[in-house]
Amino acid sequence: MLNGTGIRIFAGTSHPQLAEIICRRLGVQVARAEVTQSGIGETNVRIAESVREDDVYIINTGCGAVNTALMELCIMIHACKIASAKRITAVVPLFPYARQDKKDKSRAPITAKLVANMIQKSGCDHLITMDLHASQIQGFFDVPLYAEPSLILYIRTKFDLSNVVIVSPDAGGAKRATSMADRLGVDFALFHKERKKANEVSRMVLVGEVKGKVAILVDDMADTCGTLCLAAHHLAEAGVEKSYAMVTHGILSGNALETVEKSALEKLIVTNTLPQEENQARCKKMEVIDIGPVLGEVIRRSHYGESISKLFNEVPY
Repeated sequence: MLNGTGIRIFAGTSHPQLAEIICRRLGVQVARAEVTQSGIGETNVRIAESVREDDVYIINTGCGAVNTALMELCIMIHACKIASAKRITAVVPLFPYARQDKKDKSRAPITAKLVANMIQKSGCDHLITMDLHASQIQGFFDVPLYAEPSLILYIRTKFDLSNVVIVSPDAGGAKRATSMADRLGVDFALFHKERKKANEVSRMVLVGEVKGKVAILVDDMADTCGTLCLAAHHLAEAGVEKSYAMVTHGILSGNALETVEKSALEKLIVTNTLPQEENQARCKKMEVIDIGPVLGEVIRRSHYGESISKLFNEVPY
C-alpha cells in the first residue's frame, strides 16, 4: 500500500473498472482528470489536480474504440509532461496494434512501431503492459518496458502439475508456452497449423505426447477462438483427459463465445485486461482472472524502485 504522496494514478475511458481495482489495491484514489469528446470527435483532456514533481501512472488499454483510447493516452501523457510531472508511466494492459508487428507483405506498415513512437514522443518514461503479442515489440521502445506472463499463479493453485501439459496452439506461441512449462516444471506440446487465409485454419498437426493428461492451451490473445477450439478438438482425439484454454487478452469478437460453448474446451480462462462482464454473463465456460492486484503491485514496486522481476517468481501478491 502507498502513502498517497508523490504518486498520481489517472485513468482513461477504456477500462475505468481496472483502474479502480488497481487503486484499491494501492490504497489511493484515482486522480481527477476530465476526458471528453468534441462534436467532431476530437479528444479533450484536462488534468484536474497538480502533478508537479509527481510519479504519474496513466491507465488505458487497447479495447473498444482503440484509436480513441490511444489518443487519450498520448494526450494525457503530454498534458502531464508539460505540467512538470517528474516521471510518467503508461499502464497499457493490452498494447494497441500489437498484431501489426512486422512487414509481412509489400507496402505493409509496422503499426506497432508507430504506436510505440507515439507513446514515447508524447513524453512517456516507462511502459507497463501484459503479454505482448510478439516479444520483438520490446525493441520498438527506448524506454523500460515490463511484459510478463500473468497466469502462472492460477495454474499452480488450480491444477495438479504432475498431470499437466502446456500446449501452444501454434508455432508462433511456442516460446511463450515453453517458458511457462519450464517455470511450472511440466511437459510441453505444440500444434503446427496451416492457414487458408487470415483467421481461418485449414489443418493442425499435434507435436508432443498428451494422452491421459490435462492439457492447458496458452496464448496471448483470443479473438474468434477458432484456433483454440480446433486445437481442443484435436486434443480430445489425441486422448487428453480435459482441455483448458488460458489467454491474457480475451478480445472475443464475432461468434467467439458461441464457438467456445460448443467446443471440447472445459473452460476458457481470460484476464480482465479488457472489460469482460458482458462476455462472462453470456458464456458459462468462461472464467476471468483479475490482474488488477498484479498491476497494482508492479506500480508499487516501480514507484519505490524495487525489483519487478522478483514479483513473477514469488507466489504472494
